Amino acid sequence: MAPFEKSMEMTPFKQRKCLATRKDEVCNIRSKFPNKLPVIFYTLRKKKTLPLLDKTKFLVPFELTLGQFLCLLRNKIALDGTQTLFLLVAERSMSSMSSSMGDIYSRFRDADGFLYITYASQEAFGAPRSADEPPH
Repeated sequence: MAPFEKSMEMTPFKQRKCLATRKDEVCNIRSKFPNKLPVIFYTLRKKKTLPLLDKTKFLVPFELTLGQFLCLLRNKIALDGTQTLFLLVAERSMSSMSSSMGDIYSRFRDADGFLYITYASQEAFGAPRSADEPPH
């Protein structure tokens, strides 16, 4: 990826496009794909160690569960086997993994029509301690 493209990727989606442009984009997407939801997926700003995805926009079926979406995303992100992936809907809510994306979209979509999901990871599952971490 070219340096300019990588810097654009790190700029939040809402800052790259104005509200009117984002609303138009959602309108076009929904007219072309009425059975899909427009989702913007990005890393938590504080988590600089997480890999970037090759894309941030996804079209997701209404009936797909958040858990199924998480599985699809985990396959796209090169995470260490000791890392677990967390999803925050609208930067504030950890929704049930059994909730359908349609339900989540109807409750948490942004004013522009996109559903914003943030991902973060946490070391888990017996990850080795760092040298400065005291033993238990």
